[in-house]
Amino acid sequence: MGQMVSVTRKPSSLPGVVRFETNRSLTGQGHETFRSVGDAVGPRPAAELARRLLGTGHVDNVHVYSNQVTVTLARGFDAAGLDEVVGSLYQYWQPGMEPTVFEAPEAEAPAAAAGGAEAGGGASEYERRVPAVLIERSRAAMARWKANQGG
Repeated sequence: MGQMVSVTRKPSSLPGVVRFETNRSLTGQGHETFRSVGDAVGPRPAAELARRLLGTGHVDNVHVYSNQVTVTLARGFDAAGLDEVVGSLYQYWQPGMEPTVFEAPEAEAPAAAAGGAEAGGGASEYERRVPAVLIERSRAAMARWKANQGG
C-alpha cells in the first residue's frame, strides 16, 4: 500500500555528498536541513525522510529543498541502499506485515421502530439507523412530490 517515490541519483562535485532527485515535492519551496535525528521533528515528509536516512548510520547531514535531497555521507560510508530509503518514503505496506484485524462490534438488540416493527415483525437497517421523525418527514415529502407530479 502506498506509492513508491521515483528516485534518480545525481552526480555531485563534492566527495562524500550525494544528491537525489524525486518525482514529488517534499518541502514545497522551503529549505530544511537536518544534522541529527533530533532535528527531524514532526510528521512532515522531509522530517520523516531525514529520520530514516540519519537512522541508517551512513549519513551525517540531510538537506531537502522541494524534490532535491542532498546527503552528506558519514566518513567511510557510501550511498549504497540510500536510494531505497528515499524511494520507500510513501510505502506504508511492507512485505511480511500482517493486516490489522478489527473486531466487529456486537450486534445491538434492534429497537422497535415506528411502522417497521409492528408491520413486519422487525425493523430494517434503514429504520434502525434513521430517526423515526426523519423517516416520516421523508415519506411526507415523497407524497407531496408525487401529488405535484400527478402520480
